[in-house]
Amino acid sequence: MNVLFVEEISPAQENSLRALLNRDIHLTVSKEIPAQPDYQVLVGGRLKPEMLTASPSLRTVIIPWAGVPVPVREMLIGHPQLTVHNLHYNAQPTAELALTLLLAAAKNILPLDSKLREGDWRPRYAASESILLSGRTAVILGLGEIGRRVAEGCRAIGMKTVGIRRRSSAPIESVNQVIPLDQLAEVLPRANALIVALPLTGETKGLIGRTELSLLPDRAIVVNVARGPIIQEEALFNELTSGRLRAGLDVWYMYPDTLESRERTEPSAFPFHSLSNVVMTPHVGGDSDQSDVLWEEGLAALLNLAAKGDPLPNRVNLEYGY
Repeated sequence: MNVLFVEEISPAQENSLRALLNRDIHLTVSKEIPAQPDYQVLVGGRLKPEMLTASPSLRTVIIPWAGVPVPVREMLIGHPQLTVHNLHYNAQPTAELALTLLLAAAKNILPLDSKLREGDWRPRYAASESILLSGRTAVILGLGEIGRRVAEGCRAIGMKTVGIRRRSSAPIESVNQVIPLDQLAEVLPRANALIVALPLTGETKGLIGRTELSLLPDRAIVVNVARGPIIQEEALFNELTSGRLRAGLDVWYMYPDTLESRERTEPSAFPFHSLSNVVMTPHVGGDSDQSDVLWEEGLAALLNLAAKGDPLPNRVNLEYGY
């Protein structure tokens, strides 16, 4: 089986990936189409239209991360003969960060840390700001690879879990209740934690706005490890400014666009950094000391299945974008 890999990859990663592949897989790493293109699998997320048509043997496209860039999705819709698959190697690290943000916000960790660094022990003797999560309800918006892992963690600390997906389906062991997306407003008033783990699509952009946030109970915690614009920026800032809610946010609305700007770029048009009830991280949910290994193993597993002619997991429905 011939595979064309069109993303940037370090020599060390390439060698590690090759070592995991079946011997009958011929891997070409290049941003250019071979002179005599005959690849059955195309791996990349930044694709050019000609890459989809150059090889008459092409049958499978693997986007080597979660989600599909909008321009690529639009290209792929015009090629219904191709199957498209994602790589969910970062699901476990992202789920772990979601739980970290949830617990940090619930236990008021950052303000306590800041005070104690100044030698200030007064919070120990004041009324506690810590929220007990056990017995409370976590509503998990999106039950993909990340959402299911988040649900397992919430259940492990004694929370009740409600999962929301586009359509309700068979029960999931770690989720007490699964409901369809159109019932979101009905469950928000009992969401002590709302954890967003949905892909960003035309349907989900702005899904959580002023109305939805206002339905959450007082002292509810909003965690977003998906994409910033799923929650309306100004509405979220206003609710947090009031002090009624808390949040743990890993994904944002403004990102640096140059190497130089990485040192000084605000993540939002609004000063979230001024709020003590927000825990902020710079979109690092999928990162860990094992990320490269997880990526190599995940991609190799998909390619080895393809070489054997077995069905591949993580198929993308291009109509919905995930």
